Parts: sequence; structure tokens; C-alpha cells
Amino acid sequence: MSLRRGLRAVLALVLAAMVATGCSVFDEQQRRWVFQPGQRTWAPGAAELDGLNDVWIEFTSPSSGEPVRLHGLWVPQPDPEAPRLLYLHGARWDVRSSAGRIRRMQSLGFSVLAIDYRGFGDSTAGLPSEKSAVEDARAAWAWLGEQAPGIPRYVFGHSLGGAIAVQLATEVEGVQGLMLEGTFTSVPDVFRTMAWGWLPIGPFITQRFDSLDRIGRLRAPLLVVHGSEDRLIHPELGRTLYERAPGPKRFVLVPGGSHHNTNAVAQGAYREAIAELFGLR
Repeated sequence: MSLRRGLRAVLALVLAAMVATGCSVFDEQQRRWVFQPGQRTWAPGAAELDGLNDVWIEFTSPSSGEPVRLHGLWVPQPDPEAPRLLYLHGARWDVRSSAGRIRRMQSLGFSVLAIDYRGFGDSTAGLPSEKSAVEDARAAWAWLGEQAPGIPRYVFGHSLGGAIAVQLATEVEGVQGLMLEGTFTSVPDVFRTMAWGWLPIGPFITQRFDSLDRIGRLRAPLLVVHGSEDRLIHPELGRTLYERAPGPKRFVLVPGGSHHNTNAVAQGAYREAIAELFGLR
């Protein structure tokens, strides 16, 4: 995932817009660079697709009134009473690219549904936005509930998906727990960690994903996991988000973990934290 590279492009775009005042396409370009949508599949991630089932979720967009068809991957547990997890991926790569991470979350005891937002993979084409991505997550959350009413449901978000997960978890009912990996407080805060972060461009950012403002409204246990060597989303952003959240909560800093491998090297820590925080074994 190259969110940081995309944010550099947004920065350049902001500067150009401030100079030229050509703002009619400003929001559209931000959405392109923050999400970097498309049909790209990261081949090493997709190597573990065997056994992951294709699912389709259809709904009408509350904001546009247009029909939407989301593609997802579903990997259940043998036990139909097992807790269910909604997996929300980050920018650039489609859901197939997350097959390895999806499998690892399933190995922790969850039946996992992972989706592509509009504009990614085989989901409805179009340019995603903060609003549309959260709508898509809501539709997937409802699908999980409809398939097995009464079964506990959890939310997991990686990187940009973590910001979508925070917004979802603070707006819907029935969330038993929220897990965030390699995520951030807000897009403007990510900008501030960059070389030109001193520039006052915050007010011009439309795709803000302000998790720090929302996390105080969370009413479920929270697990925040971050790699100590994450160079894309700095660990202090994950720590700050954790500190703002109400309890119960737990922060896990994974020694040597990067933005991409933390989930793989932290399986033992995940298992321990999930048992302690959520009571799942």
C-alpha cells in the first residue's frame, strides 16, 4: 500500500491549486491520490486465494441513489457460531492482495468477510470517496448480520481501511470489538509527518478521515497494532489514536514490524490480545 506516495501527490496538487485557483477538480484529484483505486492485485498477497469464496453484496447508495455491487472474499469457520469479522483493506491494492492477512485473521478464530470498495477490483466502477467507502463498509456490515443474526461481529481495518473502520464502528450498532493495524489519526496528520509537513494545507484537504475526532465515540473494546518500523504511517499516529479512545483497549507495538509485515510477525501478540480484550480463544 502506498498511501504516503499518494499523499505526496496530493500535496503537490494542493500547492498547484493554491497558486492557480483551479479548484473545480481539486476534490476529485484528492480522491484519486488518497485511494489510488483500480484493479491492481499484489501478486504475493494473492498467492493464498485458494479456499476464499467470492461473494457479492448489492445495495442502493444512500447518497447517490445508484445501484452498487460489491465484490468480497469470504472465508468461514467450520463452526457456524464462530464470531464474524469485517476486513477493510487499505489504498491502491484490491481485496485479493490481502488474502494472506485475511487468512491469518481467520486462523485467529473468525469467519472473515473482506470487501473491495467501489472503484477497486470487481466492485462497481467509480471514483471512491470517504463517504462512499463508509457506505460500502456499512453494506458489508449489514450483510454479515443478515447472514447469521445474533452472531458476534467485529471490525478490522488496515492503514486507510482503519480510518474507514473507525467511522463504521462509531456509527453502527452491534460492534463487539474494533481492531486497527498501521492506521492513523487523520489524513492531515499524515501530511504533517512528511518533509513538507510544515506547510499550512490542512484546511484544503477534503478527504480527511478524522479518526481522532471520532474515536472517543467508540463503545466497543479497541485493539491498536502498529509496527515499530512502519515508515508509511508512523507508530506515534497509532499511539495517539489509541490514547484518545475510551477503554477497554490495548496497544501493541510490534518490534521490527513494517507497514506490510506486522500482521504476519505479530500473530502471537494478536492471539494473546484478542483473548485478553475480547474474551475469544
